[in-house]
Amino acid sequence: MKKLVVITGASSGFGAEIAKTFNADGYPTLLLGRRTDKLEEVAKDMDNVMVESVDVTNYEQFENAVRKAEAKYGKTDLLVNNAGLMLLGNVQNQNPQEWQTMLDTNVIGVLNGTQIVLNDMRDREHGTILNVSSIAGRKTFVNHAAYVASKFGVHGLSETIREENSGKNVRVMMIAPGAAETELLNHVTSKSALDDYRAWEESMGGVVLDPEQVARTVKFMYDMPQEVNIREVDIAATRQDS
Repeated sequence: MKKLVVITGASSGFGAEIAKTFNADGYPTLLLGRRTDKLEEVAKDMDNVMVESVDVTNYEQFENAVRKAEAKYGKTDLLVNNAGLMLLGNVQNQNPQEWQTMLDTNVIGVLNGTQIVLNDMRDREHGTILNVSSIAGRKTFVNHAAYVASKFGVHGLSETIREENSGKNVRVMMIAPGAAETELLNHVTSKSALDDYRAWEESMGGVVLDPEQVARTVKFMYDMPQEVNIREVDIAATRQDS
């Protein structure tokens, strides 16, 4: 049996497609997310799969789920820190709780998952942590201030942790997608920010990134030998000009 792959935010979008891609290639897979019904829908045609309802900001809950899967399938060889939120709004009037929610999920959740699997990977001198960031971790966008802050954080922590663990042969990778067909916009509460985003998508002809292409890219990155670390991939629709 191949080694365990753990994916957060696996109920939809990038996470669901990454889960399907790895499981179809024979990897035992742990799907984590808050919506059990959605996770079970993703997992329904899979073999060697476990589903756990987890809030990645809850360290104990997150760790218990990973250890449960490791007891069955062996130590985690790939953790995909994909869980994230994009709550658009202007700092002038956005609810500060939305800032906190994004920072907790997008940054603290990544740090939680990383620490949960990292020491075992260091001991084995083998393993990969792949963080899903965003083009918004490299450049700014209107109505994205807190989201951009969180994704710049993912870029920074990924490179720092990679440097700290390279000597132990542990890979830390990052993929930064552009605008894509996911459920991220479903949680936006600002109508004006959402309208602006939709108008921006339409300016690209409505053509945005297919999550399946992100999943294929993640698989390509992971499939490199352990001695090769693709540190970062920026991926977006060809028509996206920013």
